[in-house]
Amino acid sequence: MKLQWSLILALVFALITALFAVINVEPVQVNLLFNSVHIPLILLILGSTLLGGIIVGSFGIYRGYRLQKEVKILSAKLAQIQEATGYEFLDNEKSAPEEADHEHPTQ
Repeated sequence: MKLQWSLILALVFALITALFAVINVEPVQVNLLFNSVHIPLILLILGSTLLGGIIVGSFGIYRGYRLQKEVKILSAKLAQIQEATGYEFLDNEKSAPEEADHEHPTQ
């Protein structure tokens, strides 16, 4: 559900950006470090939006990669600890109803 809302918000943002860009088509002067150029404002708006999306996406991919690596390391540590101690992980959802039935017998 979260992915669907993110997609809808991204499409709305893209539509607003496109409308804003189409309204502003006159050429503007852009001062670069050592030079200045005249480009249509629509290209500047769309280019800035695209560059911002690439930067945000790159950070998201990096964060996902880092979290995936951390999960892998912690899973390996958990397996090592379980092997050393002989502890077996029980799923609480499956054992909880059975324990509740044994604690309160019906009369």
